[in-house]
Amino acid sequence: MDYVKGIFKNRPNRFIAEVEVDGNIEIAHVPNTGRCRELLVEGAEVYLKPSDSPKRKTRFTLHFVVNKNELVSLYSQEANSIVYEAIENDKIKELRGYTIRQREKTVDNSRIDIYLANENEECYVEVKGVTLIVDGEARFPDAPTERGTKHLKELIKLKKNGIRTVVFFLIQHPAGNSFRPNWDNDPKFSQTLNEAFEEGVEILVYKTENTLEGINFVEESIDFDLSKI
Repeated sequence: MDYVKGIFKNRPNRFIAEVEVDGNIEIAHVPNTGRCRELLVEGAEVYLKPSDSPKRKTRFTLHFVVNKNELVSLYSQEANSIVYEAIENDKIKELRGYTIRQREKTVDNSRIDIYLANENEECYVEVKGVTLIVDGEARFPDAPTERGTKHLKELIKLKKNGIRTVVFFLIQHPAGNSFRPNWDNDPKFSQTLNEAFEEGVEILVYKTENTLEGINFVEESIDFDLSKI
């Protein structure tokens, strides 16, 4: 189904947006619980997908917004699918060689996004989609995330038990060319990410290139810096 072009007007709450489509105000579902304040500004060009489901409360879902002349993917859960598909297609060199691949694995009170295993080792991968860009630098999170910090602590615990763990940042804004944790918005997450890295939790950063025809996973890892500016 083709995308419908619209103009962003307002976001009454984190789940919905008011969007002008063909001169009419429509209510669209926002599939991203982040603040996205730098993206969802009044007058921004957005692209929606319509739904024919009678169970839907909203007619549209907001998929893309134009920012810095780039098409930015706002569908946060799509990051997990993109990374999982890239692993299945051997596009991530650091995560090749696993014969068992599974979406979501429960560990204690957390669900880790991706579980991998072969006859030699297990590997847990937690995926974070990144849309905030500051001076060409991708930053996460754009709002405090207790859940994200909890996931990092779970990865640290697994690593201390001898299990390979990875936190995977997927930059869904093509203008992002490097990565840094967002110390200003969430110092607790940023500090915990540093602790995780020191404990041996691996950090991988990749990005996507987005068009209305599809989202392309770029097979080249991106540099990161965990320090404060």
